[in-house]
Amino acid sequence: MIIVESQIRRIMPNVKEARVKEFVKCFNEWSDRFGISTPLRFVHFIAQIAHESGEFKSMEENLNYSADGLLRVFPKYFTKETAAQYARKPEKIANKVYANRMGNGNEASGDGWRFKGRGAIGTTGRDNYKAYADSEFCVGDLMSHPEWLAQSPGCYKSAMYFWWKNGLNQIADTDDVVKVTKRVNGGTNGLAQRQYYYRMAKRVMGI
Repeated sequence: MIIVESQIRRIMPNVKEARVKEFVKCFNEWSDRFGISTPLRFVHFIAQIAHESGEFKSMEENLNYSADGLLRVFPKYFTKETAAQYARKPEKIANKVYANRMGNGNEASGDGWRFKGRGAIGTTGRDNYKAYADSEFCVGDLMSHPEWLAQSPGCYKSAMYFWWKNGLNQIADTDDVVKVTKRVNGGTNGLAQRQYYYRMAKRVMGI
């Protein structure tokens, strides 16, 4: 399946030109390998990554939360007192909230920050980085250079790998945005915006 730059600009009107060119080149080279080979699968894929990355604006998790933000987003990990201690300290926040999860070490290990969310779909955690690093699709020593997932082509290829590895092509074939979102997000966060991009992509693809 081949896409062109004008299609991406219509789906994501705020996307930067450099990102359009990067994505189209990478997608056209790799999409068939990852099974994103029909217009419907593409529609669901682009809708999800458009939301997850803010139209390719953010390829790296920010985590620069205020105390109130920490209590709202990560209530399991913070009290009012500890939130004040961690507020506006992204590295410290990442190391706490991602400690002892997804193959990461404890808070002192630094794994939370090292393997924070990166790429168009937000690959997060040592285990998920290693799965991609060990695949035939990754080039270079990603575990020593996790920042590569915030750069092209890794930011796009890792998203396509996640999509393929998690059976999302088959879910996309059912044309159910909610099911796709739950597999990507673990819930339905941002569903309205994902549905907006889904409708836009369907119009652009003529389906």
